[in-house]
Amino acid sequence: MIKKGLSRLGIFFLYLISLLPFWILYLISDFLFVILYYFVGYRRKVVQENLQNAFPEKSVVERADIEKKYFKYLADLIVETIKMITISKAEMQRRIVVTNPEVVQGYMDKGKSVTAVAGHYCNWEWAGMEFSISARLFVIYKPLTDDVYDDFFIKIRSRFGAVAVAMKQTLRTMVAHKNEFTVTVFAGDQTPVREQSNYFTDFLNQPTAVFLGIEKIAKLIDSVVIFYDMKRVKRGYYTYTIVPLVENAKESAEYEITEAHVKYLDALIKKEPQYWLWSHRRWKFKPEDVN
Repeated sequence: MIKKGLSRLGIFFLYLISLLPFWILYLISDFLFVILYYFVGYRRKVVQENLQNAFPEKSVVERADIEKKYFKYLADLIVETIKMITISKAEMQRRIVVTNPEVVQGYMDKGKSVTAVAGHYCNWEWAGMEFSISARLFVIYKPLTDDVYDDFFIKIRSRFGAVAVAMKQTLRTMVAHKNEFTVTVFAGDQTPVREQSNYFTDFLNQPTAVFLGIEKIAKLIDSVVIFYDMKRVKRGYYTYTIVPLVENAKESAEYEITEAHVKYLDALIKKEPQYWLWSHRRWKFKPEDVN
């Protein structure tokens, strides 16, 4: 009961913070960056190790520059995520623009469902909330360990009509709606548990375990597979472009879908690496650890 009470108190304060205008939130972000980077040193060793493995060709100075830019953006990402609690749909659509919504509209007109893949890149949470097409939108997520916060974030992600679906419920949900037009959004860079690490591929210069679930679901419903190519225009403003990867999932070769979305994200990160989630412990084990 005490833990739940503290969680609810924390949510109340997050709500109050979310009411602040963006210019004040970004002042908080500037302060938060100093705390995270210089004083707390939040997961800096993890970030440094990840960057060293991903970019061995870069100098120490170059990697340090990416690290600092990453923490500056991480602070922005935190306050932008808090702002999701109270931001209006009109404001969200002003700040995140889909450059080519007609692509998905075309699939909708044909009754061809869409499997959308994104990464933990730029503000992926905002991309999941805003969608400029009248469609049933499912956002697949990994539940939090705290039930109070988990319920809270489900409500936030669902404010504008999206349906948050826990990873374990994905297959059941897709089967239940396989005869409808749906857009289902997955994060393609989640780390599978050791027991489900059946496939490794090269990602950011190292063997990486990847989920095969995206490919399996896409083939099950014979969807189109697209990628959310998200770019940061400036502070608090983004665009994303819908990039078709595989038009007919059922006809694709084994691992074709998986390789396509992994390679696209890999190239995206290498262009502007500061916007990926480097503090995540993405490489928990290697191929030899699961054989």
